[in-house]
Amino acid sequence: MAISDSLQATKHRIAAACVAAGRAPDAVRLLAVSKTFPASAVREAFAAGAQAFGENYVQEGLAKIEALVALRGRLEWHLIGPLQSNKTRPVAEQFDWVQSVDRLKIAERLSEQRPPELPPLNICLQVNISGEASKSGLLPAEVAPLARQVAALPRLKLRGLMAIPEPGPESTGQHRAMAALFDALNAQGLDMDTLSLGMSADLETAIAAGSTMVRIGTAVFGAR
Repeated sequence: MAISDSLQATKHRIAAACVAAGRAPDAVRLLAVSKTFPASAVREAFAAGAQAFGENYVQEGLAKIEALVALRGRLEWHLIGPLQSNKTRPVAEQFDWVQSVDRLKIAERLSEQRPPELPPLNICLQVNISGEASKSGLLPAEVAPLARQVAALPRLKLRGLMAIPEPGPESTGQHRAMAALFDALNAQGLDMDTLSLGMSADLETAIAAGSTMVRIGTAVFGAR
């Protein structure tokens, strides 16, 4: 299936999930996860209506940003993979969002290195909601203190939380736990608007729980 057809089918699937959950059809943003796919695939998806793209690896993402520099003001680039402290500068200079912050040191470096002429860098804190040792992210009890610290940093804007629930029967409870954590932090005055939750296999579960952004790779670009 062509990327344009896959993208439209995915958008219909997201809208249907929103309606089934009693939400507005446009309540959830699509982040097209372009990792391992070439810049030409991003260009094709953009031409079909995608605007936000997620990359897992810093160098790969930077190469695509450079290859598509002519579209720079029209594409939105999200880093969704782990970020090491020695790679924060190019990310602060080139990306629009970082969804994988789980340490104050990383946030502080991004704040210091974000060029003042650019808009604030949008930040999501990554939460290890499943507690799996193999996954990055904060444990739920660690989120509120870091959220308050990040919200106070200059040149950053704390937008919300990101998580990757484990597949299988436990996922529904983990999606709901993420939504509850998100709501609890907002009730404490953190004013976040983004719950980045759900991928190709579980977007309906995520949207039913309250996700506002789904990260979709396979359903848009095909199998890797």
